[in-house]
Amino acid sequence: MLRVVDAHADLADDPGAVRLAAWYHDAVYDPRGADNEGASAQLAAATLASLGADNVDEVVRLVRLTAGHAPTAEDRNGRLLCDADLAVLAGTPQEYDAYAAAVRREYAHVPDELFRAGRSAVLRQLRDLPTLYRAVPDRAAWDSRARANLDRELTSLMEPAP
Repeated sequence: MLRVVDAHADLADDPGAVRLAAWYHDAVYDPRGADNEGASAQLAAATLASLGADNVDEVVRLVRLTAGHAPTAEDRNGRLLCDADLAVLAGTPQEYDAYAAAVRREYAHVPDELFRAGRSAVLRQLRDLPTLYRAVPDRAAWDSRARANLDRELTSLMEPAP
């Protein structure tokens, strides 16, 4: 994620805030949790304020934005952060498969049938977005690769469990 932010820092109005938001966006992560982004934003606010950072509000806003990945067209910081957060979807099939396997391990406590249903819903929601990427110059290619990966995983989730 940080690699994407750094490679495209010129697309942001405040690259430092985007980098910090990338660091903090999953600082609190519990697969059973309902508001990881909110908890991560609170941690960012407390930590950065104690350090005297001057962009705390922007970092907090950006961390919260990753919950829905819906930045406005004018939100250059948000667009870059959301693209970076979803960059894993546009990886090679091997990279994506490793990511998908890691997601399954994170949710090992969820029975297969429930995982398949829940994961399929998340993937469909992503796939049905009009666009996945809004900032990176090669967004059409990223979008194409991501949708192919999402479709491939959806197909695998519909296959009978081994």
